[in-house]
Amino acid sequence: MTLLVRPATLHDLDALVPLFDGYRQFYGKSADEDGAREFLIARLRLNESLILLARDEHGAALGFTQLYPLFSSVRMVRTWLLNDLFVAAHARRQGVAKALLEAAVAHAKKLGAASLTLSTAHDNLPAQALYESLGWQRDLQFREYSLTL
Repeated sequence: MTLLVRPATLHDLDALVPLFDGYRQFYGKSADEDGAREFLIARLRLNESLILLARDEHGAALGFTQLYPLFSSVRMVRTWLLNDLFVAAHARRQGVAKALLEAAVAHAKKLGAASLTLSTAHDNLPAQALYESLGWQRDLQFREYSLTL
């Protein structure tokens, strides 16, 4: 399968929205394509994230990853959070996630980032195996916390 991975624009919304809504449903959220569309429009219009969209040779959307810019105060560098990664069920195990991750790395390097970070569920062993096969390392130094507001 030939893949094309490129930054998404507002013109890609019709292809991106079902993938993004599928991603949310994968994590137990109710379907909400209207809300997904509004969320993505805001991120793209405000340049608050970088969304990379993978399409096959026929133009069908197969998956996406979304990165958010961050900074490391201690290191005084730009970093990126790879917050979302999703591949449509019919396109899994065909190299789409790998291509998206490699494109994310290339874009982050091109933008001068010092690092990329991501989180995944403890039981998401296939994703962990993919990340580790591409050189990502599990953080053993810091424990991550969150506070729901």
